[in-house]
Amino acid sequence: MNCRQGCGACCIAPSISSEIPGMPQGKPAGVRCVQLSDDNLCLIFGSADRPAVCHEFDASVDVCGHSNEEAYWLITNLESQTS
Repeated sequence: MNCRQGCGACCIAPSISSEIPGMPQGKPAGVRCVQLSDDNLCLIFGSADRPAVCHEFDASVDVCGHSNEEAYWLITNLESQTS
């Protein structure tokens, strides 16, 4: 599946331990990435500065569900199970 434009759940719900421009220590779960625009679009998409974990993220129904709300719930649940 393709990402739903403007969802942003993968940039808010999970923790990211990799350095992100503007977040040198990564980001905790539930914290909005500083590289996420007001429209929930990645400001560094396609940039070499984008962390590998973000580049390698592959949207799937199992992780992203069928709505933005479901994506946030699913990713939050996965984060809590793996932390």
